[in-house]
Amino acid sequence: MPIVVDIDVMLARRKMSVGELAGRVGITPANLAVLKNGRAKAVRFATLAALCEVLECQPGDLLRWEAEEAPEGDEPLEAEGAAAAADG
Repeated sequence: MPIVVDIDVMLARRKMSVGELAGRVGITPANLAVLKNGRAKAVRFATLAALCEVLECQPGDLLRWEAEEAPEGDEPLEAEGAAAAADG
């Protein structure tokens, strides 16, 4: 997935445990672990705001985008979309 979650980095910087962060944010440690490990499909802005408040950081400190590497020989997705539009 191209969105990388860096909550563990901020936890280490703040010397805080997952359990402590979960309690202060108001979510379960299990749900925080899902988010922290990049398995979440979505995050509510209210939860993101609470994480930022407790960790004293910006959303960009917790989430970042990384390009996915295409398997060798595959064309970029943009080229596929352009070719399909030209054929249509």
